[in-house]
Formats: sequence, C-alpha cells, structure tokens
Amino acid sequence: MHSNGVPLDSYSLCTSLKASAFRTSSTQFGKQIHTHVTKLGFMSSVFVGSALIDLYVKSLLIGDASKVFDEIPMKNSVCANALLSGYEEAHMWNESLKLIQLMGGLRLMYDRFTLSAILRLSASLSMIEFGRQAHGFSLRTISDVEADLYLQSSLIEMYGKCGFVEKAQNVFSLMGIRREEKRKRDVVLWTSMIGVYGRNGRFEDVIALFKDMLIEEVRPDGLVFLTVITACGYAGNVKLGFDYFESMVRDFGLEPDLEHYSCVVDMLCKAGELEKAFELVNVMPFEGSVSMWGALLSASMNCGNVEMGKLAAQRALKMDPQNVGIYVLLSNLYAKVGMWSGIEELRETMKARGLTKDMGCSWI
Repeated sequence: MHSNGVPLDSYSLCTSLKASAFRTSSTQFGKQIHTHVTKLGFMSSVFVGSALIDLYVKSLLIGDASKVFDEIPMKNSVCANALLSGYEEAHMWNESLKLIQLMGGLRLMYDRFTLSAILRLSASLSMIEFGRQAHGFSLRTISDVEADLYLQSSLIEMYGKCGFVEKAQNVFSLMGIRREEKRKRDVVLWTSMIGVYGRNGRFEDVIALFKDMLIEEVRPDGLVFLTVITACGYAGNVKLGFDYFESMVRDFGLEPDLEHYSCVVDMLCKAGELEKAFELVNVMPFEGSVSMWGALLSASMNCGNVEMGKLAAQRALKMDPQNVGIYVLLSNLYAKVGMWSGIEELRETMKARGLTKDMGCSWI
C-alpha cells in the first residue's frame, strides 16, 4: 500500500501491527510501522497505540511498550490492560501495582481483564486484602461474574496461593452454580481447585475432589492427573496412584509425558518400592532424567539399599558428570551403611574432576 502511494489509515496500521505481533521475526518490521505511525501523527489514536503496546509486549520489549503507553494522550482500559499483561509476563510486580493505581487516577474502567490481572498479582505477592477488594469489586460491577470461568479460576488461585483454602472452596462451590441452580463447572475450575488442595498439602482432598470430578463427567487433562498422582504419593496410596496413571491412557486417551512418569517414580520411591521404580524408569518411552535417578538414589539412601543407590548414581552421573548433589547423596548412603572406603573414593573422584561441595553457613 505504502509503496503504491495508497494512504495508510488507522485500520491498516492496526492490522499490520497485529500481524507483526504474532510473528517474533517481524519485530523490526513492527518498529518501522511505529516510525510511520509517529510521522503520520497516528500516536493520538488509542487503537493504534494499543496495537503498538501489544506488539512490544509479545516481543518482550516491555520498556518500549511502556514508552508507547506514556505517549498516548487519551488512554483507555484496552491499552492499559495490554501493558499490564506485559508487566505480569515479565514479573514486574511494582510496575503492575503503579499502573493499576494510575488507572484509578485516570478514571479508567477496571474490566474483567484488569480484575483477573489484579487477582494474579495478588496471588503472586500474597496480597490477600488487595485480592479480596478485587473480588468484592467484581461482584458489584460484573452482573454475570459466575459465567466468567477465567475470572473464577483467578479467584480460586488467588485465595489458594494466599493460604485461604476455605475461601477458594467457597468460590468453587458457590460460583460454579448459575442462577438456575444448574452446575456449569468447567475443567479449568476443577483443575484450579485441585491445584489449590495440592499446593496446601491437603492430599486427601485432592483425591476426593478428583473423584467428584469424574462423577460429574468432567474430562480431566494431563495437569489434573499430575496433581492427583502426586497427591497419591504423599498420601501413601500407591495402588490408587497407579490406577489413575493407567486410567490416563485406558479411559481418557491421554499419553503420559516425562512429568507423569517422574511423578510415579517419585511415588514409588516414597513407598520404598525401589525395584518397581527402577523397572519403570527403564521401560518408559523417555530417557530417565537426572531428577528421576536422584529421587531413586535418595530413596535408596533412606532404605540403605547400596546396590540400587550405586546403579541410580551411575545413571545420573552418566547424564550429568558434574552434578555434585549426586556425589553427596551417594556419600551419605555410604556413610549410613559404614562404607568409609567408598566415601574416600568418591572424594578422590570429585577432586580429580575439580568438583567441590558447597559449604553451608549460618548467621545465627
């Protein structure tokens, strides 16, 4: 258009900027458009400004996005939310707080996106009072708040990360019901609530809620299974954990990934079933990670199983020869069973490879 002398308008500029935002390799092209925007005087357009902010946020150029926001003469909630998402993506929490306060000073509306961002910010900084104010504001200003699954999920996450599990449960129980009393809970809400129970150590509740989820015929995803299997491990219910692991493929057609296998291995290690854990790592369709072998080594140390511990250490060091933690775990295993000569050999090996154990210290 530009090379053929066709004048550019705000619509064509916004479309070009949005296209550039979806292609990280087009950042330079987006900057060239920014130059034309300035030359043509379109910086006064909040729509073009919002598109520019979105471009820089998706390109992780948060400083440039902030400068564009400052240059927009008549700001609205759209451009503010775009910058707010960039601050949160970059974990720039102080800047997020300042922007939220600025929105109030500019009399910009706090919409669903703003409130969700405030709730995520409150969860990240454990600002429970700030989050509760956002909750109250949403109830007063959003008529169909129970229909907004994303906002409900953010509320559950906020209360859960701040340690208010019962409040999260109230949101899950009450806001998952529409006015006609028909439950409309989505898998997102179930996943959020199960995650809250898991993070707060309420593993029996994780298992119970998962059973309720299946009763209501909500299809679980891989993340839910990861949380539930972890809970079974901490609750000592190995059989149930294995049943759920097998159910992923059998009943729901979900392929377990490396995290799921790692979770099952950790569950077996906690239960002291080292042979089963070792067999699973060897037969799974992925290469065992250092953390898997480290978990098996740690469990071997707790059980005093030298042979299994040595096998796990060998496999871990084959993948990461410079991992000092593996040497320390193996040394602790040798010390537990009185193999002092083995400890001396480990020290010589570490010395030959230039490895040293980090020394602990205390200011007390």
